[in-house]
Amino acid sequence: MKMIEYPDRDFLFMRAADMMASELRAALGHEERVSFGVPGGTTPGPIFDTLAGVALDWDRVDILPSDERWVPESSDRSNARLIRRRLLTGHAAAARFHPLWRDTPQPEDVLDELTEMVTPHLPFNLLWLGMGADMHTASIFPDSDRLAEALAPDAPLLMPMRRPGEEEIRLTITLPYLTSAMSLHLLLLGEDKKEALMRARDLEPAQAPVAGVLANATIHYAD
Repeated sequence: MKMIEYPDRDFLFMRAADMMASELRAALGHEERVSFGVPGGTTPGPIFDTLAGVALDWDRVDILPSDERWVPESSDRSNARLIRRRLLTGHAAAARFHPLWRDTPQPEDVLDELTEMVTPHLPFNLLWLGMGADMHTASIFPDSDRLAEALAPDAPLLMPMRRPGEEEIRLTITLPYLTSAMSLHLLLLGEDKKEALMRARDLEPAQAPVAGVLANATIHYAD
């Protein structure tokens, strides 16, 4: 686990965006198409804004969410909505986006279709993940109904996840496919996230799902 600590959040946003843009540019130098896995949530917006202004061959970049809430893109809860509004603008508007949502009542209705869509873009050339204070990553939560299946070495590529007391269904890329990324970055903001990360280092993924990606990750942290 490699951890980079920054003096403030603005510097983290700037440096992490620069690092990821450099990796995308390097990958485009030797591959026809490059896949970039991105998170949802509240943290990515400023980095998306910076990346969108970077001049590179975005028309050869495939962008995929690491996970999605099963809500339409009109919802403020939609990761796809955030990605379209903050990343797929400027230069990055030329990228090819593959949202993990279809207009069906539940993800199981289109799981084969979505799996077929995602498969050609794996392993990710570059994967950017976040982590919650509960030590989840993507939509692999410690209290998910199918946690053990999502962590298993033979897990399917995509798995619908449900949590006790939460009506919202989520769809996530499972752990084996997250850890297969050629480059993996994990971004954390706030002392509570840092404390959670320190706990996760000593736990199994069944207790702290993010523990499953730490060995391969470059971690970016600012208070």
